Amino acid sequence: MINLFIDESISSKIPTFKIGAIHYNNIVISDSPQMLKGRLQFFQETLKVELETKELSDFKGIAEWRQVFKSLNMNASRYRPSHEALYRRIKKGQPLPLVHSAVDLNTFFSLEYVIPLGIYDLASIEGDVTFRLGLENEAYDGVNGRENDMSGKLVSADQLGTFGSPIVDSMRSIVTEDTTSALHLFYMRPSMEIDEASKLLQAAGTMFTQVHGGDFQHKVVNFQ
Repeated sequence: MINLFIDESISSKIPTFKIGAIHYNNIVISDSPQMLKGRLQFFQETLKVELETKELSDFKGIAEWRQVFKSLNMNASRYRPSHEALYRRIKKGQPLPLVHSAVDLNTFFSLEYVIPLGIYDLASIEGDVTFRLGLENEAYDGVNGRENDMSGKLVSADQLGTFGSPIVDSMRSIVTEDTTSALHLFYMRPSMEIDEASKLLQAAGTMFTQVHGGDFQHKVVNFQ
């Protein structure tokens, strides 16, 4: 499995910071099956009803990730964790776009576990992956259709530079229907115990491979 490391720029501010990683091999990505589309639609409708009487901050995963951003000196009101952005869209009654089976399942997991996630084509990643704060002038073309300044923000980076973050991912590393191996990153709540995080990854990996075939390995990464 690919090597992953948490830099001191993160761990010095959040000692319990942890990342969950799943490495998939021999997967087949396509249009989402009706079962997945149905579950995602039902989940959105259920959440929309729940959000009529609850604040976003009532969700532990949202409140805790806002605190992560504050601890890293990231403006939590200007830069939203990706899962909070999903919840905000649902609260406004805006449907979430369907892309393909891998991205749609990634969205489902993010809503279900209330954490940011990212899934990346392993063919686009070179060498080890490090989670750190972005350096001055680091930027990438994001899946949001614009160049994103990543300086001072929590990023995932390989030998070629930054490719992802819990805010928005880069175009360089996106999964497509040609992807056969992928890296799935789960930005766990820092308060979550490693054993609980490992069980979450096992359940997610099992569901992902039920949809896409292939096999998977998983691990929880913390600062050592």
